[in-house]
Amino acid sequence: MSERRANRRFVTSDGIAPVDAHQRPRDYLTPDEMRRLLIAARSGRHGPRDHAMLLLMYRHGLRVSELIALRRSDLDPKAGHLWVHRLKRGLATSHPLAGDELRAIRRLLVGRQDSLSWLFLSERGQPMTRQAINYLMTVIAARAGLDAVHPHMLRHSCGHALAHAGRDLRLIQDYLGHRDPRHTARYTRTAATRFEGHW
Repeated sequence: MSERRANRRFVTSDGIAPVDAHQRPRDYLTPDEMRRLLIAARSGRHGPRDHAMLLLMYRHGLRVSELIALRRSDLDPKAGHLWVHRLKRGLATSHPLAGDELRAIRRLLVGRQDSLSWLFLSERGQPMTRQAINYLMTVIAARAGLDAVHPHMLRHSCGHALAHAGRDLRLIQDYLGHRDPRHTARYTRTAATRFEGHW
């Protein structure tokens, strides 16, 4: 790939190419923005489902395909664990579920009368699709007063939240299922905790 074509991928909205590829617009939500998004998700027509989906995507850094592939059998409510199947040759791992996540999942499943294996279903009783998730995110973000939120931002939000909490790069790498630590370094490089104590 030529240098010109490579740089075109990182041109900003004003048409100016940044100095390096790490200078890009913020592509994650802050904790307060995530709180607003989750509140908005809960208030919709399918509130329990939408809230649980967004909460799990955020807390576990799920890609859309990983979310819609979740099965009931991936849950271990007694142990409070979720088995996360990573795509893109990522490392599959068992994640602990927090209390609010377990409650959200219980609210989701309490009204289910079917025996289908998928954790999240559409209104027609079919597995959720990428297109449906994209549409829901647009609607929920508008309800929350947020601009241009797309599903992958929740994965980035997870990585940034862990990095800003001072978590170790290797731990974040394993949690998100990254094979290459360079994919994780984007979160730790921009974390405010790196610069604490300088003044």
